[in-house]
Amino acid sequence: MRARVLVIDDDRKLCGLLSVYLLSSGFEVSTANSADDGLRLLRAEGPDIVVLDVMLPGMDGFEVCRTIRRMSSVPIIMLTARGDVTDRVVGLELGADDYMPKPFEPRELVARLQAILRRGRTPEGAWKFGPLRVDPERRSAFINDQPVPLTTAEFDLLELLIRSRGRVLSRGNILDEVKGESWDTFDRSIDVLVSRLRQKLDDDPKQPRYVRTVRGSGYAFVGVPDV
Repeated sequence: MRARVLVIDDDRKLCGLLSVYLLSSGFEVSTANSADDGLRLLRAEGPDIVVLDVMLPGMDGFEVCRTIRRMSSVPIIMLTARGDVTDRVVGLELGADDYMPKPFEPRELVARLQAILRRGRTPEGAWKFGPLRVDPERRSAFINDQPVPLTTAEFDLLELLIRSRGRVLSRGNILDEVKGESWDTFDRSIDVLVSRLRQKLDDDPKQPRYVRTVRGSGYAFVGVPDV
């Protein structure tokens, strides 16, 4: 199955060139020339990865990135014509997965897209982190090939953490994203859910292999993907 790329950039010529190149490289491509159109396509199409320009008119790329992160953990590569290191830091802090300055070689963009999309995944489409294997399509998890009996909310949490690997998710972020059970709107409910997941994954919170507590901030997935 072809990976779906959404390009959000107000440079129509660049969008056209990238569409041709990405299509020839085996991707499906959608383009948007404004923040509003990009967010609409994101909701409608559910792309596998987003290429996002910082210098958008109106709502800039940083705000678009922030908005995307409130609704999705889809990988984001940010583009900018500015070489300011501060821009890069801000983008990554907002949840971008990678950053490329303009002008760039399309071949490099393709290489980065492919690297991000295969990060932490096996050819069969499952994630593998040592003894832990997670299949998002079948919504199942295994430890040493033995099934782990996760509830809907526990699997949703695990999937959210894995898709957000490298980022710290606040309890509020998790509460907004994890559905399937009725949770009271306070932090302790998320702590209980994380504790249950850890128990089923046999993950020691003092020496975490998968889920790390970031004091005062939330939780992060720290599993090392098999290569």
